[in-house]
Amino acid sequence: MPGHFEPLPGGGAAVALDDVEISIIRSLAVQLLELIGPGPADGGSADPLAELFADGPSEPPSDPVLRRLFPDAYSDPEEAPASPQKAEEQRAHSAEFRRYTENDLRAGKRDNALAVIRSLDELASASAGEGAAVLRLSPQESRRWLGALNDLRLAIGSRLEISEEDDTDDLFRLPDEDPRKPMVMAYLWLGGLQETLVSTLMP
Repeated sequence: MPGHFEPLPGGGAAVALDDVEISIIRSLAVQLLELIGPGPADGGSADPLAELFADGPSEPPSDPVLRRLFPDAYSDPEEAPASPQKAEEQRAHSAEFRRYTENDLRAGKRDNALAVIRSLDELASASAGEGAAVLRLSPQESRRWLGALNDLRLAIGSRLEISEEDDTDDLFRLPDEDPRKPMVMAYLWLGGLQETLVSTLMP
């Protein structure tokens, strides 16, 4: 179980994490929350109905990590549009789609990151000073963790400018003195956690 998730009888997943691993994942989840930003409710609105129908942003984020987390829906950065008119149509469709979906997407990613932080806080509190502890997740919690792990890897991968899985081969060969090495190790470790968590959720 150390370092990877295993299925629990009746559903859910479990993984053994030591204090350092708990601290790393929690810190990354907190940074992800800060990057995504507060929700409408955190801004002090007193009208939940207004929040429900509030428009989101229509332009893509300027931060490359946020652009990876919230990509345009109607454009492919790898494919050049057939014409300027087609490009303008894609931008208009993407802006409209983003306006009505990004707030919900951000809320979902915040909820996933918060679920990770809360479960780690409970684990750390229950196992204070006892070394590695076993985190047990329900099926619903497992799905939240999976979403958060995916977002964390996308964020780190964007900072490392990883565009394809083949790029990870080069990461393995980085020398220890390379300043990217700690981030690379976190990226690869989270990938292993994500892969084994996916396997626990498969029928």
